[in-house]
Amino acid sequence: MTYRKFQADYLFDGTELLDDKHVLVTSEDGTVREIADCSDAGEDVERFKGLISPGFINCHCHLELSHLKGLISMKTGLIRFVLSIVNQRKTDINEIQTALSRAESDMLAGGIVAVGDICNTGDTLAQKSARRLDYYNFIELAGWLPSQAQSRFDSGKALYNQFALMAGNTQHLSLNPHAPYSVSPRLWDLLRKSFPHKAITMHNQETAAEDELFMFKRGGLTELYTMMKIDNSHFSPAGASSLACSLPQFESAKNILLVHNTFTSAEDITRATAFSPDLFFCLCPNANLFIEDKLPDIPSMIHAGGNLVVGTDSLASNHQLSVLEEMKTIKKHFPEIETARILQWATSNGARALQFEDKLGDFKAGKKPGLVLIEYKGKEPLDAESNCRRIL
Repeated sequence: MTYRKFQADYLFDGTELLDDKHVLVTSEDGTVREIADCSDAGEDVERFKGLISPGFINCHCHLELSHLKGLISMKTGLIRFVLSIVNQRKTDINEIQTALSRAESDMLAGGIVAVGDICNTGDTLAQKSARRLDYYNFIELAGWLPSQAQSRFDSGKALYNQFALMAGNTQHLSLNPHAPYSVSPRLWDLLRKSFPHKAITMHNQETAAEDELFMFKRGGLTELYTMMKIDNSHFSPAGASSLACSLPQFESAKNILLVHNTFTSAEDITRATAFSPDLFFCLCPNANLFIEDKLPDIPSMIHAGGNLVVGTDSLASNHQLSVLEEMKTIKKHFPEIETARILQWATSNGARALQFEDKLGDFKAGKKPGLVLIEYKGKEPLDAESNCRRIL
């Protein structure tokens, strides 16, 4: 059998940074054989300047919104952002297909190997059938009116079945709540029955108005219901945060991905971390800055021992779908966080969150995680000028 051997200034194995005395050995198709000492690697070693990492995992994306790139104003807050999405997401299907195909190609070129993708429509089915990337398809359901629960669930299940037929299985596919402020108790009841053994995701505390609603029944979301002509009379405030109210709904889920967490308090972070060892906080910092111009409390997540992963959100709320750019933003705003820790969020943690840890996320023997080269000129691999490219 023919092997390929890769050496760089640094080799990130999915957990820690190794120096240039280590060589990654793979088969021709990229299956990892071992990490060898350079003195034992022999000849024909391919040497690179930079850092070699396993392929990146994008744990939160809306590929179907790629046609909205450049159409949504920045820093307007979530309420106006949601209204813009509702008003502009429908367009010619050919335009949608062209945009999402281009976006997927950009993710592939940018070192991404797997994506946790939010699906409200079947627009991405054709593109995903080519299997260029691995996807965990999160079928997203919303329905604030209790009377809508059954019809919304039935529509979501029909879309779920379309994705199951495309993939040939339901291993990386689940039914998911959109957000605490858009799912009625009746819809939660229907959703919970599908949670066992699945990775489940939810947009969490992306706006301060979310907690205002659940604690006092006031704020921007009540105004959003009025603007969208949604009857909110059935809702009674709980006097607690939205996350405190919604966490018990996830008791049977295998993995839980809370996305954005822009306004999640230290108390809620501690509560969520204690709830499950398989709960993940998904960071989409560039989208947080785009929408609310605020970042989540990442230091509190680390202090609480939380599992962190990285997402990009959509091209409606981001200028690119690049995990590297998300890591660079984290490093820029939180320079005290070790590079290896951030890389772990984007690789092995992400693979575990999306249940791809059997083949992606690290350089353990037998896996085929992809190889990404991060090239940089300064001392820091995640500095402003860093870029990356697939090498296998």
